[in-house]
Amino acid sequence: MEILRPSLINISGRVYRRNTIKEDQYEEGEEDNSYMGPPASEQFDEEEEFCDSHSIEQNDKGFSCAIDVPSVLYKYIIGRKGETRRRLEADTKTDIGIPKQGVEGQIVITGSQKAAVSSAVTRVELLVQSFRKKQPFTHFLSFALNHPQVQDGFLRFKEEVLEQCSQDHGVDGSIFQNPAKLHLTVGTLALLNDLEVTQACKQLQHCQDFIKTITEGKPLPLEVTGIEYMNDDPAMVDVLYAKVQVKDGSDKLQAIVERLVDHFVSSGLMVREWDRVKLHGTVLNTLFRKDASAEAAGGRQNMKEREAFDARNILKVRGER
Repeated sequence: MEILRPSLINISGRVYRRNTIKEDQYEEGEEDNSYMGPPASEQFDEEEEFCDSHSIEQNDKGFSCAIDVPSVLYKYIIGRKGETRRRLEADTKTDIGIPKQGVEGQIVITGSQKAAVSSAVTRVELLVQSFRKKQPFTHFLSFALNHPQVQDGFLRFKEEVLEQCSQDHGVDGSIFQNPAKLHLTVGTLALLNDLEVTQACKQLQHCQDFIKTITEGKPLPLEVTGIEYMNDDPAMVDVLYAKVQVKDGSDKLQAIVERLVDHFVSSGLMVREWDRVKLHGTVLNTLFRKDASAEAAGGRQNMKEREAFDARNILKVRGER
C-alpha cells in the first residue's frame, strides 16, 4: 500500500482509509476478514453521524437498523465459523440478524444504545464495501457504437486484417467483437442482486439532466480516430480498441463520462479504477477467442491460458505505427 496514497473507501459520501491486513484462507473456499473498522473504545459520535443515511428506529428493546446487503456478501460478515459476526456483536454490544445464505433480505442490527447500533452499521458497511471490490463485474455502463455505418466500417476493417495479418501470431476471426455489440465502455459494475440492478437503472435516469446540459440538448457527433492497444508491447496484445472523439474536437464526451462515473461511484454502485476514464471501443479481445479443443470438451478458455496476439502489422495496416 502507498503510505502517501492509501486505498480509500467511499460510503454514502464519507471517505474511510483502508488499512492493509492479512486475510486468512477459509476452509471450503471461504474467505476470512479481520477488517473491523474503528476500535470499540472509540466514541460513537462520528459513527452515529454516518447513519444519517440509515433509519435507526427505537422500539421496546432499544434500537434497530435494517440495511440492504446482497446475499453473496453475507459470508464476509459472518466470517469463518461465525467469528467475524461474534466479534462485531461483542465489540459493539449489538445483535446482528443475517438471513440464510442465498436468501435476499435485510441485515437487522439491534442494540440497547443508538450509538452502538450506529457503530455496528458502520462496520458492516465497511466490510461490505471492502469485499464488494473483490466481486467480478456483472454489468457495464457504455454507449452503443453499433450504428449501421460503424458496423460496416468495422466489417471492412475485420476483412482487411484477416486478409493481410491472419498469419500473425494469435490473429483469427474469433477474437473480433460482434459488430452488433460494438460499444464505448464507460465503467464496470458489480450488481449483486435485482435490487441493485433497479437502483442502477434509477441512477442512470438521474444523469439525464447533466448530459443535456453538457450537450446543450443537441446530438453529439462522434468519429473513430484510430486504434490503440492496452498494454506496452504491440507484439503481445490482449485488447485492441478504437479511439473515439467528438467531431468538433471538444471535450464534451469526456466530460459526460467523467460525470457518469462520479455519479455512480458516489452512489456506491461503482468503484473508481482510474483518475481519468479511458474511452475505448473494443474491436479485438482475446477473451473472445474460441478454443476448438475446449469447445469439444464442453469447456471455456481458462483465463490463465489467455493467448495474446501480435498487433504490429494490424497497426501498420491502419497507419497507426
